Amino acid sequence: MKVNVLTLFPEMFDALQKSILGRAIDNEHIELNIINIRDYTKDKHNKVDDTPFGGGAGMIMQVEPIKLAIDNNNLEGRCIYMSPRGKQLDKEMAMGLSEQDEITILCGHYEGVDQRVIDMYEMEEITIGDYVLTGGELPAMVLIDTVARFVKGVLSSEESTLEESIYSGLLEYPQYTKPREIYGEEVPEILCNGNHKLIKLWKLEKSLELTKESRPDLFEGYMKNHSKLDKDELKILNKFK
Repeated sequence: MKVNVLTLFPEMFDALQKSILGRAIDNEHIELNIINIRDYTKDKHNKVDDTPFGGGAGMIMQVEPIKLAIDNNNLEGRCIYMSPRGKQLDKEMAMGLSEQDEITILCGHYEGVDQRVIDMYEMEEITIGDYVLTGGELPAMVLIDTVARFVKGVLSSEESTLEESIYSGLLEYPQYTKPREIYGEEVPEILCNGNHKLIKLWKLEKSLELTKESRPDLFEGYMKNHSKLDKDELKILNKFK
C-alpha cells in the first residue's frame, strides 16, 4: 500500500519510520511518500498561504502549491483532507482505506486550505476527534498507523492474534508482567494459577467493568449485540444487567 502525505512539515513523519510501521516500510508492506508542499510554491519566499476572502483570522493555504504537488507527483487513489469538520475515523473506515492500493493525505495548517483544492480532487474529509489541532500532521499519523494495522503483513502472526479489545466492543482488561510482586503491589492471584478458563472469565469481567465505567456507550452496544459466549461467560454478563 502506498501512502502519500502532503505536508509543510515533512520531518514530523520521521516518527512513523520506527517500530511496527518502520518494519512494515522495510518489508515493503507500506510505502510512505512524504511530499513537502513548499517545494512547489512559485513564491521566492516559499510562501504557501494568504489572507482569506471575506475577512477572518489567520491564513489559508493556497491552491497552486497543493495542486502542483499532487499533479507533479502523479498521485492517485483516494484523496483525504484531515479536517475537524470531517467524518470520524473508526474501524470500518480504517479497514476500507487499508484495501486501497494508494491513498493521498493532505495536512492542512494555519486556518485551513482553499476550498477549491478540496473540491478539485474530491477530497474526503476525515477527523480523529471533536477538537482542533495546530495542523493536520498528527491526525494524519494517527490515520496512517490505524490503517496500516489492517494491511496484510504489517502485523506479525503473534501480534495479529492479539485482537484489539476496542474492536471487540470492550475496553482492554488490566495486564501485568514480571516481577509478580513489586513495591508492595502484587499481580492478581487468578492470573498466576494456570487455570485458563478462569483467567478468560476474569478478563471478560474486568473488561466489562472498565467499559461500563469509562465508555458506557460501548458497554450498552456490547450488551445488545454480544455473541458467541458460552454459559459461563453469559453468567458474567448477567451480573452487569
